Amino acid sequence: MAALGWLTPRRRSATARSVLAGEASAEAARKTALTLDGTDEIDEVDESDEEAAGEAEPAEPEFPVAGDDLAAAFFDLDNTVMQGAAIFHFGRGLYKREFFHRRELARFAWQQAWFRLAGVEDPDHMQDARDSALSIVKGHKVSELMAIGEEIYDEYMAERIWPGTRALAQAHLDAGQKVWLVTAAPVETATIIARRLGLTGALGTVAESVDGIYTGRLVGEPLHGPAKAEAVRALAAAEGLDLERCAAYSDSHNDIPMLSLVGHPYAINPDTKLRKHARAHDWRLRDYRTGRKAVKVGVPAAAGVGAIAGGAAAAIALHRRRK
Repeated sequence: MAALGWLTPRRRSATARSVLAGEASAEAARKTALTLDGTDEIDEVDESDEEAAGEAEPAEPEFPVAGDDLAAAFFDLDNTVMQGAAIFHFGRGLYKREFFHRRELARFAWQQAWFRLAGVEDPDHMQDARDSALSIVKGHKVSELMAIGEEIYDEYMAERIWPGTRALAQAHLDAGQKVWLVTAAPVETATIIARRLGLTGALGTVAESVDGIYTGRLVGEPLHGPAKAEAVRALAAAEGLDLERCAAYSDSHNDIPMLSLVGHPYAINPDTKLRKHARAHDWRLRDYRTGRKAVKVGVPAAAGVGAIAGGAAAAIALHRRRK
């Protein structure tokens, strides 16, 4: 840690936590990396959606390079691979199974409504969501949450995968490259999603467990912002990858540190700050929220915001009446 000596104590502590979170995530990802053997369930890609995405922007046959075993691809999850936040959908599933009650449901609903309306990640909202999730899973078995996560994926997440981003990931797989999710979501949840999509594995936030039981604490900090970059750097070193030959994909300006690590950064469904940064640095852009897909996906999503916000208001009102 001597290289961090020039930083203030507060910055040094934050950087150390990011490094710890990144290294823990990389270690967990390598332990749980998935190799498809024909028995894993892989969700089908909607060919009509893939065709629509292709019409919006022509394919780039020169990339990824087939047979390049020093290259890999890293995909952010929330709003890049999947519409909305994975932790919110996981929370909905836990509520259905009575892990928590109306007050917590209202909190999850507000977080998701804010996320979709604002279109960007906010550290305060993310910390609130994280604290809520940790308090809910504390004392539960890791194996129990993994089994429930499989069910929740089918119930709430499978239909929210962006076909265009899925096609980009598949292009890397077809080229013989490994593909990793990189997300602030719990590594267990991210690993389930990666397996269902036929990806290699996932880098995610590592929650501490002792003897297979969650303690309600994290290892380091959430895999967000600089911590994602640290995780990718640690995994690349362990896997012997050349980051200049790798690709990374994200919707958020918070992931600029991760995107800046690789030789092939992509801005997917970018927020305003990332779009501006991507254009200034000549990064590739993809937006699957426009054109034909906006009619099919965007309109129902907008309607969903009202439903979520209304549900949150109703839950809060009902709670107050019962006091």
